[in-house]
Amino acid sequence: MSQLTEQFNYQQSQPQGNVLAQSTSSREMEEVKGAIFMARQFPRNVFQAEQRILDSCKRISLAETAVYQYKRGSAKISGPSIRLAEVVAQNWGNIDSGIKELEQREGESDVMAYAWDLETNTRQTKVFTVKHSMKAKGSIKKLTDPRDIYEKVANDGARRLRSCILSVIPGDIVEKAIQQCEETLRGNSNGPLKDRISNALNIFKGEYRVTQEMVEERFGYNAESFSEYDYVELIKIYNSLKDGMSKVDDWFNKDAKKKSSSGLADAFNEEKKTGDKEEVRADDTNQADPQQSELPFD
Repeated sequence: MSQLTEQFNYQQSQPQGNVLAQSTSSREMEEVKGAIFMARQFPRNVFQAEQRILDSCKRISLAETAVYQYKRGSAKISGPSIRLAEVVAQNWGNIDSGIKELEQREGESDVMAYAWDLETNTRQTKVFTVKHSMKAKGSIKKLTDPRDIYEKVANDGARRLRSCILSVIPGDIVEKAIQQCEETLRGNSNGPLKDRISNALNIFKGEYRVTQEMVEERFGYNAESFSEYDYVELIKIYNSLKDGMSKVDDWFNKDAKKKSSSGLADAFNEEKKTGDKEEVRADDTNQADPQQSELPFD
């Protein structure tokens, strides 16, 4: 009890600013330790991380903003955008990245952009100064509105953040992501695997009353873990049922119960509300990959 009293009296005798600074520093240190511990406990699966990145690059909305390009003299400069870098970092996993304003003074701010791979302890940091001004119509305009200053710091920091993220992500992964975005823009992509599996589950439920739980019991694991191989297996089962070569009971256990919840399960349940609005069109059936099936899963 006496030790707690002495510690309390010591803290009271210190300037309030020092106590708050020490408390903040201690909290940030504990957060860092916790993040490193979790990264070591749950290391990334490189193959799954790469698949998640490529799946994300199959979305047209990302592919359209994945690469920046500008002209410098007679040459064109291009590279992965901050949007692509953020998606790659999110799906690569165990990456801590961001922008911090270290200090704000009259007319300028000191800012730090960083990216830290918590597994490999690889860290990239860039500290720079952002002037509270911008060029408009040939003249320099001074920024005084806090919102304008915030947006200026965020915009200038985004370029440094992109550089930091790309420095800690393997270069071949970034190149594959760019190639997949280019394929998506050319129309050669069938869409993200997760979306195709979700669509397939909806079709199984709508046509044969085969629930997601029945499918998961058949394969032995959660639908979120399905691979391209599992997707092809689903197509083969559907074709067998469609052609009358087998029955639902030959493949699935109708007594299967829900064991766990997932994002796909939520999307699957939403199908109850929107099922009446969804129709499988013959045109889509004819556009399916002839090497896989005639089912409009894609």
